[in-house]
Order: sequence, then structure tokens, then C-alpha cells
Amino acid sequence: MRWKNAILDLKPYQPGKSIEEVKKMFGLEKITKLASNENPFGCSPEVLKALHEKKNNFALYPDGYATILREAVAKHHGLSEKQFIFGNGSDEVIQLISRSILEPGKNTIMPTPSFPQYKHNAILEGAEIREVELVDGEHDLDSMLRQIDENTAVIWLCSPNNPTGTYIKETKLNAFLEKVPQDILVVLDEAYYEYVEADDYPESIKLLEKYKNIMILRTFSKIYGLASFRIGYGISSDEIVSRLEPAREPFNVNSLALLVAAKAIQDQEFIQKCKTENRKGLQAYYSFCEAEGLSYYPSQGNFILIDFGVDGDEVFQYLMRKGYIVRSGKALGFPTAVRVTVGTEEQNEGLMKAMKEFLHETVTT
Repeated sequence: MRWKNAILDLKPYQPGKSIEEVKKMFGLEKITKLASNENPFGCSPEVLKALHEKKNNFALYPDGYATILREAVAKHHGLSEKQFIFGNGSDEVIQLISRSILEPGKNTIMPTPSFPQYKHNAILEGAEIREVELVDGEHDLDSMLRQIDENTAVIWLCSPNNPTGTYIKETKLNAFLEKVPQDILVVLDEAYYEYVEADDYPESIKLLEKYKNIMILRTFSKIYGLASFRIGYGISSDEIVSRLEPAREPFNVNSLALLVAAKAIQDQEFIQKCKTENRKGLQAYYSFCEAEGLSYYPSQGNFILIDFGVDGDEVFQYLMRKGYIVRSGKALGFPTAVRVTVGTEEQNEGLMKAMKEFLHETVTT
């Protein structure tokens, strides 16, 4: 087969271990998965009600214009319906941007460590990749600016950043955008936007009027609790969205995803409850880390990166044997850390107990 050179050494995405897989491996009855930044509280009751009442018309293609969801999201954000593009998760919107803009001879700038799909899609399109290391877990915006040249096409910013949970302050983002040429697309990946509580986090929607070269990414996979439906979206100017649309597959979002997402975004009371519980969970992890002398990054997401000072895979394996699935930092660019999704109070307490046992066993052996 005459494969593209770019794909020959490219590895597929490696998902974390499933609950059933871990049960079989260790003979466990109960598994708590805190590895993929899913919402432990599930989704809005309005979603479950809508699914129960849904009539069976599965023989029909979904609405290719995403009318119901488009109207709901536009109303929620106070924007024109033409400013949105929907995808099979925000991952697909990243793919659409890469497919439409990146190519051999162009370059793209991104932070590292960060969400791996920026780099993955750039490789597939044959573009040059310019990665800029985080500084103390945060974007080094000045160094990113220095990487710009006449062939730069897309700049990726992830705020809150995955896997550190750190964010870009409003003043820093504004100063950065002022210096980026208008023909370069700046993508603000805000998958964890709804969890943010920092007062100086930028309201990016308001930036759309001033900066015509930005696209904001949001998802229903995190706080909305709809990860299994795979639904996300991009927000930008009418012009940018219309340029991306030809790269989108027809009927790329399924009918059930359109239905549940439209219901979910209308229940902001549920979102606020999840946000409040998440903040309580983060505070519990902060207290645990400080008591045990562990380094961590204060997070604006629904996860926390904790540095144990030993091989992250060792911590991961130990916790898995105890019935807790977390994410080893080795795959995320932090080899001595693990990334933990904030769970329910019971889940958090159980995991912290297991982590404490690991620490004490490590010290005494």
C-alpha cells in the first residue's frame, strides 16, 4: 500500500483501561474510573427525560444543519447561529481546522505538554510542528510569539490546559492576541471552560468582535456529562465557519447527540451544581497533597495533576490494583505524576486513602 509518509510512524490514540478490563485483570468487583475527566455526576435529568420520550425514527439521517442544537447554543451564548460549527466531539473540529488550513510548507505552534490531537492532526497534514514547552505548567506566550513567521497558519492555546489544569490570564491573552498577525488562526481550546472559577479568566466570547482570527472550542463531553454522545463545537466569525464547513462530513453529528446537547445546555442549574461539587473536590485534593508533601498544579478543570516523585506508571498500577483507574503522567509529559479526575466525595476519599497507602508503603520499603 502507498501510505502517506506522515502516517507510518504515527501511533493511534491509546485510551485508558476500561472498567471491565481492570475487573478481569485483578478480580475486582468494584472499579472507580477517574482517568478521563468525565463528569462523575452524569448528565442533566432533562437529558434522561428527553431520551425516554424520544420517538423511534432511527431510519432517518440526522439534521445536517443541527438546527435544534444550533438554536439552543446560539441563544445560550447570545451569538448568531452562523457562528457555530458542530463536530463529533471538539476533536473533530480540531481535525476540520487542520484539514482546512494546514499543509506542507506551513507551520503550526502549540504548547507542550498539552492536548495531543493538535500535533496528531498536524502530522497527518504534513505541516511543520513548533512546540513550546510550558513554564511552571503554563503557556509560554512570549516564546510562542517568537516562533511565528510568514508560514505560520494556526496557533493552539489550551486553557484550562490539559493535563496541568492551568489557565491563561485575561491580560496575558489580550496582549498575545494583539501581537499575532490577523491571517493566523488562534484556536482557544476551552473544553473545561464551565469549571473555571478564576476571576481573571478571559471571557473569550467577547473577544470575537475585536479579533476576527480566533476560534473557540467547547464540548459537551466534560461538565455536561455527555461524553458517550461525542458532541462538541467551535465558535468563530461567520466567515471562518463558512470556510470550514466544506471540510465537514455530511451528518457528522448523530440525532441523539443533537437532542441531548440541546437539552443539556438549557439546564444551567445542573451545571452550577457540578461546578460547586468539583471545587469542593479540588480543595480536598489540595489539602491531601499539602499534608503529604506532594507537588501539584492548582486546577481550573475537573482534574488535578499530582507529582509523586516516582515513576507515574508505578503509582498508576498500584492504584489500579486497589480498584482506582487514574491516568499515568508518563503518557502526558509528566513522568513522575498522575492525573486524577475529581470524582464524588466518596470516590475522592477512597482514592486519597489508596494514594496515602501507596506513599506509606513506598517510604517503608
